[in-house]
Amino acid sequence: MQKKLIVLVTTIAICCIFIGYAASRAYNAPQMAIRTYLFLSEHPITALTTGIVENQFQEELDRNSLELQNAKIYYFTRPPLYASGNYLINCKVIKRGSQYYVEPYGEA
Repeated sequence: MQKKLIVLVTTIAICCIFIGYAASRAYNAPQMAIRTYLFLSEHPITALTTGIVENQFQEELDRNSLELQNAKIYYFTRPPLYASGNYLINCKVIKRGSQYYVEPYGEA
């Protein structure tokens, strides 16, 4: 009984360390931040399968505001569909320090 308890506690500790490491690395790159955002916003299949491309046209249109925010615009090759029937096509990635933060971004 004592041995099983030690194995269980060790297994839980290793899992917590792994989850903590993965969570700390999730926002260290723009594409990982986008995939994490999609996964946590109930689009796990899209998070794994969609292509993520920088949207140069949208960035040229909104260059001034994006430079002030230290942000870039990305679009999805296979955009996720919301329950409302709208597609999430663009997202804005803002860099603050060494972390990247994602929010949806409207079309031009």
